[in-house]
Amino acid sequence: MTTTNQDPGTGTDRGTDPDRGTDTAWTVRALDDARPSVRLRAALAIGSTPDPRSVDKLVERCAAEPDFPVREMLTWALTRHAPSVTVPRLVDELRSGRAQARSQALHTLSKIGDRRAWPAITEALLSDADDEVARSAWRAAVVLVPEGEESGLAAALAAQLGRGGRETQLSLSRALTALGEAAAEPALGPAMKDPDPGVRHHAMATQRLLSDPESGFEYAIEEAKRVTALQDRPGGER
Repeated sequence: MTTTNQDPGTGTDRGTDPDRGTDTAWTVRALDDARPSVRLRAALAIGSTPDPRSVDKLVERCAAEPDFPVREMLTWALTRHAPSVTVPRLVDELRSGRAQARSQALHTLSKIGDRRAWPAITEALLSDADDEVARSAWRAAVVLVPEGEESGLAAALAAQLGRGGRETQLSLSRALTALGEAAAEPALGPAMKDPDPGVRHHAMATQRLLSDPESGFEYAIEEAKRVTALQDRPGGER
């Protein structure tokens, strides 16, 4: 009788693969399976039994993986490995020409939280043309910024005020408020007087969130528009 050697994580046959080598090598290859459920279980298996040999493939897969839950599991699997192995590889990925590669590497670095990655969070990434990359860079920067450098980061973030749609603007406001009033307030001041009404509204809404986190972003934006309209009326207070 012929028995089938099935992987408990993916439920697929390993016994017919003469080149499978170790179980780790086989599970890593399962990350390329056409089925998201198999890729998800493979990432879970790798994270449950970390092996440095899997790191390159995890990072590579992050750049191409179309399924959000699988990407999150890939990130989790990477966080289960030693930062000394993962961080240099992820930093290298920040130079990729693929937006998803940069975005997912930044996301994973924010989850790892190793400040040795801080020098790689450049102004080019904070102002990346791709909104998802920029948003990931803002979140990572807030996590990784060394003590004493918050004001410089706030100034770099404030240069992006007025950018994008609601989700992008909300992400930026959250990043600025996470830096605290001492860093964010001076950076918001000039933007609140910017000739571009979109920049002014966003800056004012962010300042409102700093002073009243419970107010909500939509309310803060509408309040900023109302105040700006009053200021712009003849004889309006400035």
